[in-house]
Amino acid sequence: MAKTRMREQDPLARIRNFDEVALGLTEEEAKNEAARCLECKKAACVGECPIEIDIPTFIQYIAKGEFENALNKIREKNALPAVCGRVCPQEDQCEKACVLVKKEGAVGIGDLERFIADWEIANNSKLKTPWPAEHKSQGRQNSKLEKRKLKEKVAIIGSGPAGITCAGELAKSGYDVTIFESLHKPGGVLTYGIPEFRLPKRIVDVELEYVQSLGVKIEANFLVGRTKTIDDLRKDGWRAFFIAIGAGLPYFLGVEGENLNGVYSANEFLTRTNLMKSYLFPEYDTPIKVGSIVGVIGAGNVAMDSARSALRLGAKKVYIIYRRTEFEMPARIDEIKRAKEEGVEFALLTHPVRFFGDENGWVKETELLKNELGDPDSSGRRRPVPIKGSEFRMKLDTVVCAIGQGPNPLLARTLTNLKLDEDGNIIVDKNHMTSIEGVFAGGDIVTGAATVIAAMGAGKKAAQAIDRYLKG
Repeated sequence: MAKTRMREQDPLARIRNFDEVALGLTEEEAKNEAARCLECKKAACVGECPIEIDIPTFIQYIAKGEFENALNKIREKNALPAVCGRVCPQEDQCEKACVLVKKEGAVGIGDLERFIADWEIANNSKLKTPWPAEHKSQGRQNSKLEKRKLKEKVAIIGSGPAGITCAGELAKSGYDVTIFESLHKPGGVLTYGIPEFRLPKRIVDVELEYVQSLGVKIEANFLVGRTKTIDDLRKDGWRAFFIAIGAGLPYFLGVEGENLNGVYSANEFLTRTNLMKSYLFPEYDTPIKVGSIVGVIGAGNVAMDSARSALRLGAKKVYIIYRRTEFEMPARIDEIKRAKEEGVEFALLTHPVRFFGDENGWVKETELLKNELGDPDSSGRRRPVPIKGSEFRMKLDTVVCAIGQGPNPLLARTLTNLKLDEDGNIIVDKNHMTSIEGVFAGGDIVTGAATVIAAMGAGKKAAQAIDRYLKG
C-alpha cells in the first residue's frame, strides 16, 4: 500500500501568509496510513524514539478508529504530541527504523502522532491521564511517608520542551512543580523560535494547558538568577531543581561589518517574528525591517525558518548562504524542499568574509568566498576549504546569521560551584545531576543545540532521577 502524503498549502499562496503549511490527515487518511503498519513483534521504531512511545500500539488503535485509546497511549510517554508530530525529525529516528522504509516508504509515524493530537483538540477530548505504573501501589496506598515525599516542591527553570516534559512527569508522580520562565510567555524555543507556519502558537498553548491540568504551575517574567537565585528558592522550600534554559546565546561570524544595521542574529529575527508577532505590525508593537534581498547564513532548520519567514515578511529574493553542499545541510529534508518550493535560492559552497554598509550604517552588500570540500571534520561532514582568489560580491540589504547558538551564562554566574565544559554547557552525571547537590540539568544547556525530542528525552530521564533523589 502506498504511503499517504499529507496535503499542504500551495507554495504560491503560502508565501503570502503565516498559516500552517502542512494541513494534516483526515480520519480516513490516518486509518489508511495506520493500516500500513506491520505490527512488528520487535518494533525497532520504539527503540529509536528518545521518549520510548509505544508506537505500534497507538498506530493499531488509529487503524481501528479508536482515537481516544491512541491518544491515551501516546500521553503515557509524551506530554507534547501535537508539537512532536510537527517538528520532531522522525525521518532520522523512529521512521528510519521502520522495516518499510526501503520498500513503500516508512509508516508516517509523525503524521499519525500529529493527527491524533489534532483530533484531541478538535474534539476537546477529556483525557484519562494515566497514573505511572511505578507509582501505582504507593499512589493507591498513600502511606504517611510517601505522602510527605510526593508533596515536595520541585522548580523547573525554563519552559521549553525539556522543562515541560520534566514538569509533566514529576506532576504525574505527585510532586508540587513550578516552572519559572524568564519571558512573558512560556514555551521556550517552541514559542519564540519556530515560526507559526511550522508550529502554530495555539498548538503550544494547548500543550501547555495539558501540562497545567496535571497540576504544574507556571510563573512567567521570572528570571532565575536575577528575580531570585536558586539559593533563594531553596530557602522558600524547593527541594530539587531542573535547569532547562536551552541554548539561547547566538553565535556570530566575527567578520568585518557584522555590526551594521540590518544584520540580525536568527535568535532576534525569529523572536521578533514569532514571540513579538512583528508580522502583524502595527497590530502588535514590535516592528521588523526586512529589505528586498535577504541573505541567511547557515543551513539548519533555524536558517530555513528564517529564510521562509523573510519571504512572508515581504522580501523579493532570499538566499541561503552555506559553506558546504546540500548533502551536508543539517536541516530536515522536508524543510529544504519547502524552502525551494517557496522560491528560496541556495548559494552553496560559499561563505561571507565581510559586509559593507551605506552612508547611514545599513548593510548593502557582502563579499563572499567560494569553497571546495576537503576531508571530513569532527562532525563527520567534509570540511569546507576556501579557494584563494575566488572572492565575489552580492547585494544584500538584510542578513540573518543562523550558524548556531550556545549557553547563556547568566544563570551559571550565580552558581559558583557549578561545573561547565569548555563551551559553557553544564556538566551532569549519568543521573542528570550537576556538581551541585539537588540541582539537575538537561536539554540544550547540557548537550548544545539539538532537537526538540532529544530535549524531551532528557527531561523525562531527569524527572526519573529527581524522583529517585527525593525518595532518598
